[in-house]
Amino acid sequence: MNQNSEIKELAKLFLKLGLTAFGGPVAHIAMMQEEVVQKRKWLSEQHFLDLIGATNLIPGPNSTEMAIHIGNERAGWKGLIAAGLCFILPAVFITGFFAWGYKQYGQLPEIQPFIYGIKPAIIAVILAAIYPLAKKSLKSIPLAGIGIAVLILSLLDFHEIYLMFGAGLFALFWYFIRVQKVKNTSIFLPITLMQVSTATVLTATNMNLFWIFLKIGAILYGSGYVLFAFLDAELVATGLLTRQQLIDAIAVGQFTPGPVFSSVTFIGYQIKGFSGAVVSTIAIFLPSFIFVALLNPLVKKMRNSKPFSAFLDAVNIASVAIIISICYAMAKDTVTDWRTILIAMISLAITFGFKRINSAFIVLGSSILGYMLTLL
Repeated sequence: MNQNSEIKELAKLFLKLGLTAFGGPVAHIAMMQEEVVQKRKWLSEQHFLDLIGATNLIPGPNSTEMAIHIGNERAGWKGLIAAGLCFILPAVFITGFFAWGYKQYGQLPEIQPFIYGIKPAIIAVILAAIYPLAKKSLKSIPLAGIGIAVLILSLLDFHEIYLMFGAGLFALFWYFIRVQKVKNTSIFLPITLMQVSTATVLTATNMNLFWIFLKIGAILYGSGYVLFAFLDAELVATGLLTRQQLIDAIAVGQFTPGPVFSSVTFIGYQIKGFSGAVVSTIAIFLPSFIFVALLNPLVKKMRNSKPFSAFLDAVNIASVAIIISICYAMAKDTVTDWRTILIAMISLAITFGFKRINSAFIVLGSSILGYMLTLL
């Protein structure tokens, strides 16, 4: 297959995911695993795991960075751009539409009944995808111990980046104890950090918006909820955005498909109209393309280096543990009555029993079921 065909295939896949991937980065990555590992066999489970570990070590939206990694693996730098843009743009256009409607009418449509059914199904989709990855990452008893320790600490609300690096550095330390001597190995730190210092924003100009969102995209670790904490400090506290507008932006991020960072499109539109939406969107996602382009060539080198292979294995098992912890937290918040229990059980039965069914249909079907059950 030539490169143009590969790019078209990437574009088609990530446009589909951009339109159907609901539920946040963990759910998005689960859907990518289903598409590129199980169905298309583009990547091995081990390499997919390595890429998950790598994205967890750099700032930015994890699922977007996974899409960019996959594009780069499949078709080089052109694939990197195509996959990233095709995953991002559907969410940006949908969010932009809601931003326009919100600006015109001052409110969002009633979407809570549909979210009610989506959330339990997403947990089932994530668990079904993480099961083979968990089996692959459990390579030894020490790694299992690291995974259990990370799971416990994650449930106790330790920050994920400390757990990732802690697990990796512990495995690196343990490796050198076992070999008892350090060979001549090219050692590098598998992370690139970029921090952009900006002054306090005083006026709502596009340049100010660009620097605010470029800084956030370049230094932000964690979930979309961490993003909203940054936005509260940068925009609400400085008077550029009201807290109600921020809350509504969170709602848009929850019920639209694709990366939750597309909420920034909504926010940019409220502050500076169409140009503000464009500038804000470019700024928040730009660091992810740069980081992945720098990091991707290093992942295979890490796997081929024995000490850093140990580091990567520990980061992988830590990633799986953190995803399980996120599922537990989601279940506590969303599986709270007989309706959500029923939706979760049906979704689990379908995802584990009928593995060829596309997870997007499970999520959309559960959304409709959730709406119907709320009418009872």
